[in-house]
Amino acid sequence: MASSELKQNIEEEGMIIRHLRTLRPFAVRKLIRSDKLSISNTSGMSEGFKQANVIILHKSLADDFEKFCHANEGPLPLLYRSKPGEWKCPTVSTDSDIRTDCLQYRKYENGLCTGILTSLKEYSEQLKDMVTFYIGCSFTFEKAVQKVGIPVRNVEQKCNVSMYKTAVPCCDSEHFHCNLVVSMRPIPNDKLEMVVQTTYPMKKSHGAPVHIGNPGLLGIKDLSKVDYGDEVQAHPEDVPVFWACGVTGVEAISNCKSPLAFTHSPGCMFITDLKDEDAAADYGKEIPEVYCICQNPLHYSVASATAIQKIRRLEEIIGVDPGDRGMKHLWCQDELLKSCLSISHAQSVLITTGFPTHFNYEPPEENDGPPGAIAMAAMLKALGKHVAIVTDQRAIDLNEKVIKEAVKQGILKTPVPVISYHSESAGSALQFLCEDGNPEKPKFSHLIAIERAGMAADGNYYNVRKINIKHLVDPIDELFVAARSIPGVTTTGIGDGGNELGMGKVKEAVKKYIQNGDVVACDVEADFAVAAGVSNWGGYAVACALYILNTCEVHDRYLRKAIGFSRLPEKVSWASALPSVVKEEKLLNILQQHKVRSGKTANLAMEVDGLPFYDTHSLIIEKLLQETLK
Repeated sequence: MASSELKQNIEEEGMIIRHLRTLRPFAVRKLIRSDKLSISNTSGMSEGFKQANVIILHKSLADDFEKFCHANEGPLPLLYRSKPGEWKCPTVSTDSDIRTDCLQYRKYENGLCTGILTSLKEYSEQLKDMVTFYIGCSFTFEKAVQKVGIPVRNVEQKCNVSMYKTAVPCCDSEHFHCNLVVSMRPIPNDKLEMVVQTTYPMKKSHGAPVHIGNPGLLGIKDLSKVDYGDEVQAHPEDVPVFWACGVTGVEAISNCKSPLAFTHSPGCMFITDLKDEDAAADYGKEIPEVYCICQNPLHYSVASATAIQKIRRLEEIIGVDPGDRGMKHLWCQDELLKSCLSISHAQSVLITTGFPTHFNYEPPEENDGPPGAIAMAAMLKALGKHVAIVTDQRAIDLNEKVIKEAVKQGILKTPVPVISYHSESAGSALQFLCEDGNPEKPKFSHLIAIERAGMAADGNYYNVRKINIKHLVDPIDELFVAARSIPGVTTTGIGDGGNELGMGKVKEAVKKYIQNGDVVACDVEADFAVAAGVSNWGGYAVACALYILNTCEVHDRYLRKAIGFSRLPEKVSWASALPSVVKEEKLLNILQQHKVRSGKTANLAMEVDGLPFYDTHSLIIEKLLQETLK
């Protein structure tokens, strides 16, 4: 008889579990309250309704924890804050009791987890002085993700989602501090943009992912070693996608070390009566798009369609070919976009410039390159990045004088350090780029070459007239070659003739379409090759594109991992760092005073590459600014 009853109970429970997805929230809460479910998590229950992380703490800490939530809205989107001793939450659910309606709870005493519970009723007296926080959960968006044809592996595998502690610090409050916790779902690589677009509007359920790609970039060493939840098996074409996670609140409670606190057990959520209506929210102009910016380690970035269209327009503006040199054949769509997405993630940037085409003059440099380099440096510094310029040893003094004068005249706010590279051994480049030559500790995240003489296939350096100028060029190309072996370091080449460092990426087109290209084509390629009618224009466009990206809400949120506050209020100071006609006019005058000549004509005049500054270069700058600021 007992065996028959047990079998019947198992069959009944099996039927209940199969129907949990379609049950209304109050029915699921009733089952949980009666302690009749033996499942380990609430993923997939009551589809179409919001689930919530739960944090219960003493009322004396409540105001500060609410501040902590508002300062970290990605992991801690607040749905409801109760009054002290309020076990029901009418705003979030009817007929509920927070003491009994989670599958499992954790008890914390002085920061340590001292118990796993299925009910908090025995603590009812203490709970009278405690406040409950209901925080959005990513389980909410799983149904929406499945509806658009994206597999949710943890649901398929009938297990909890994988959760990991990261090395990314949250924004602290007085009593609360911790690193971000993320949930991870393996997503097919052809569905990445769809999953971002689907979850982006669902701000109360953590919204869009905060990282796509290699877990090491978040400080996660091994995906098989979960901190919370279960290990989820990925399929061969899957990419790890990470969302901010409400278990961040559990870490904050642990670090606070309060005498007594309670949380849900990770994965055992409180199921609310709130419908998942924000899934259908209006995007406005903020439709996110996804781009791969690095293969080693794998890294994707995100920006809005509006920002991307603006940057594409910048690319068109600088793509005109006033010298009719065949530059249109070197142009590849979205090289500027992907380069700037990569640069936007970089903490430190090394810029190189200098093309000594005028070997019969002193100095031999031309005035295409330095203005673009300084324009990029100004914006990068405004964005808070470390910047340095590397150039030929013989040109250090010239570059330092130009930068000093640029600061004096307000073109730059602060000086940019100028350094040189010496090739003394096979390991010199790695030693230069990394601390103690260790590829795991790069000093620079991104290298940019703008109008920098590039090594040809025969090992020489040529100007457009096929004259070898190798005796004037230090082998800075070695840095770009070495960067390929340093995980996480990416490179950009900006050029207008194909003989510039980094333009090796399009060398076949250079050989075919550019005069003397078979001889002068640079053989060293960058990850991104930005072709422009004049190289300076490429530098101006990079500065403008970085401004566009960092004033894009979608990209800003992704950069800061949805923690802390938006940096958009800083855009006034960023705008002041943009290139302008006045700034570039001043800079050309500075270069002229230092005998730096126009590339094509060797004139000491207000021209670059033989093109007059007024009505040619000035018009391009005005067009770039108009597109950037509109």
